[in-house]
Amino acid sequence: MQIYTTYKVKIKCYNHIFKDTVKVYRNAVDYLIDVCNANWDSLLRTGSSLQRQRYIETLIHTTKDNPNPKYDFDSKFYKMPSYLRRGAISEAIGKVSSYRSNLKNWSDDPIGKEPSVPKAGYTFPSMYRTVMYNQTDDYRAQIKVYVRNTWDWITVDLRKSDMDYITRHCKDRKQCAPTLRKRGKEWFLEFPFEEETTLNKTFVSDQTVVAVDLGVNCAATVSVMRSDGTILGRHFCKLSKETDHLTHSVNRIKKAQQNRNQKTPRLWAKAKGVNHDIATKTAQFIVDVAVLYSADVIVFEHLDRGGKLHGSKKQRLHMWRSQEVQSIVTNKAHRLGMRISHICAWGTSKLAFDGSGIVERGVDGNYSVCRFQSGKTYNCDLSATYNIGSRYFIREILKSLPERERLRIEAKVPQCSKRSTCTLSTLISLNAVLMSA
Repeated sequence: MQIYTTYKVKIKCYNHIFKDTVKVYRNAVDYLIDVCNANWDSLLRTGSSLQRQRYIETLIHTTKDNPNPKYDFDSKFYKMPSYLRRGAISEAIGKVSSYRSNLKNWSDDPIGKEPSVPKAGYTFPSMYRTVMYNQTDDYRAQIKVYVRNTWDWITVDLRKSDMDYITRHCKDRKQCAPTLRKRGKEWFLEFPFEEETTLNKTFVSDQTVVAVDLGVNCAATVSVMRSDGTILGRHFCKLSKETDHLTHSVNRIKKAQQNRNQKTPRLWAKAKGVNHDIATKTAQFIVDVAVLYSADVIVFEHLDRGGKLHGSKKQRLHMWRSQEVQSIVTNKAHRLGMRISHICAWGTSKLAFDGSGIVERGVDGNYSVCRFQSGKTYNCDLSATYNIGSRYFIREILKSLPERERLRIEAKVPQCSKRSTCTLSTLISLNAVLMSA
């Protein structure tokens, strides 16, 4: 499979000089959106995306073989570089295609407002090689921008630490055309990198999985499992120091809001920075455990973060960056050849791993500890990881069996037929039936 990663490099010294370039590019995209929308029926009759791009270009660009185009694009955007013009055409075609698809869905089921014609929005130009971007030195490059009412080359200095990072970590990857982008008050060149990786194809009975339970109190609880239910390792990522820093930052925001200071960008920036640090360290911890045990699959819960939050922990749940952790782990794991899987999150913490039923949370005032119906006291997050890994193995094992064999096993182990009630005891029973067959 292909993996795409992006690294940004700060442009030193320059600031306002790039505004005109972005403005001209966005105006061109807005102009081309109207052209594509007006000629959409004819555009649909063309073939591939490259043919569509060429069709729009014949409508707007004057050449020797096309002296009288339908639209006067060249006079409005004088001497616009050809590669940048084609990039704007591709951007416009993509936006109009999305708009037409949404409009068709709305026409079939008219709920809400009719979709409006799109705009360029916050699009940024790509600096294509040789015609828009040239690397002249290790820490210096030339880019073509709109300056002094024309398109001209300027030399920019790139931050040394950013370029050294790319040289050290991305030398074996294919570098694509960078994008000129503004973040905050500074300008960057964002370099996309493409690489090929092969994911492992280990059979389910030979797999080692890392089951992860992402929590609010404990950053991550990890269990390493085999398909027969054997637990190879248990690990906890608490990050108590970072969590205290986050709590302190959030309390400062609350105090400022109590004093009617509604806009606190610096306090929020600090809290978001600490929160991002927690997500990064949690993801690295999970990947390190997977590498330690040579895991084949990392299993997460499918967490639905939609809807309105209620309760005393509403603020902490808002700050919980579970999706970012899963995204970082996915990128790191795929680069190492590991697979990522998600299972249904219903009842993983609610049900005891030994099959005794619903647990009692908050034993002795500690919400991370639970009591089983059998009287056993256990860590609730650790019990949840056993259930997460078990549901993955049950799904994969049953999926690999013929239909008749699967129905026979579900008759002997009825819990397998409903995945949201499966626990570690279900996986052990399933393996017992398979061994007896």
